[in-house]
Amino acid sequence: MNAPALLTMYFDGSCPLCRAEIAIYRRLPEATHMAWVDVSAGQDLGELSCSAAMARFHVRDSQGRLFSGAAAFSRMWRAFPGWRWLGWFIAWPPMSWLAEGVYRLFLVFRPFLQKWVRRWSDKGAV
Repeated sequence: MNAPALLTMYFDGSCPLCRAEIAIYRRLPEATHMAWVDVSAGQDLGELSCSAAMARFHVRDSQGRLFSGAAAFSRMWRAFPGWRWLGWFIAWPPMSWLAEGVYRLFLVFRPFLQKWVRRWSDKGAV
């Protein structure tokens, strides 16, 4: 019998930025104990809608609690030894507010960054 995942990460696999970042985490040894769900596939995610999952990064812990945005990154980073300090740092209230603000600002620019990365990666493929 398989043990339940420590964390379930919901990420946008259609986003080249997201894919690249998630690939970094998935190479870590602890990542084998986690579930990685590409929400761009459009599957049923339960109470988390596909559109909400595509709009922001989400993490569900083993107790079923759902974290979103900077709080989701904080929760995920605390599961990886080399990143744990950063996860605890941005969980601390003044930093958690700042981290969420920075994340929301990133979301505004994300479509433009995606287009740039796609254009850049298409040129490299030629």
